[in-house]
Amino acid sequence: MKKFLAVTLFLSLVTGTFARPPKQEYYSIRIYQLKNSDQETRVEKFLQTAFVPAMHRLGFSGIGVFKPIGNDTAAIRKIYVFIPAKTMEQLATLPQSLEKDAQYQTDGKEYLDAVWDNPPYLRMESILLQAFPDMPRHAAPDSLHGPRDQRIYELRSYEGPTEKYFASKVRMFNQGGEIPLFRRLGFNAVFYASVLNGAHMPNLMYMTSFDDMASREAHWKAFSGDPVWKQLVAAPEYQHNVSHVDIVFLHPAAYSDL
Repeated sequence: MKKFLAVTLFLSLVTGTFARPPKQEYYSIRIYQLKNSDQETRVEKFLQTAFVPAMHRLGFSGIGVFKPIGNDTAAIRKIYVFIPAKTMEQLATLPQSLEKDAQYQTDGKEYLDAVWDNPPYLRMESILLQAFPDMPRHAAPDSLHGPRDQRIYELRSYEGPTEKYFASKVRMFNQGGEIPLFRRLGFNAVFYASVLNGAHMPNLMYMTSFDDMASREAHWKAFSGDPVWKQLVAAPEYQHNVSHVDIVFLHPAAYSDL
């Protein structure tokens, strides 16, 4: 037994599998702003027939495409695209990689060659994030059973009043145990991440998912009443670490990987 343990330890040290934490993924979230149903249709066609297939050819997986609930009646419609990558370089070189993909250029021609006075969207926002250490990789929900068109993906954005307070909220998720609490209560998290570059900083974002809105309400009720959360939120070191919260309820597109 001692010999076996010694060999196992040696192999672990040599291969780097002993105590080496998983590398944290990087994420890009694109938010298309659309003025009407025509633009929405054009962007969706591009994403479904050109962008998502091209990303799969490039080795990306877990591409999420989502539309806010009530999108069809909103003054400015939106489409959210979640892009996970193993390295920052994959995201930095993505435009060049797509430019070299002849099939992508053909499939996306209508969108890519749109004329200046008839663009497919109003604006496109891009947010760069890095996964939290306690959930270094994104995850597709594994316990959703309801109809896909009723599923709720909840995207939350937490801003901190200063960098120091923001760091406190990040610790609350990781060292403080907020992520394990979400996991224990079955929130089906897709990701937790710090925003590295975006319009609202300092900032973190995370996404959870539910069978439907009733399930979402039940989960959050259980969360707010959990003794671990009550102890965590009362801890002196975690006071005043969130200055603004944005919550968006999303439905997945039929062609979304998530």
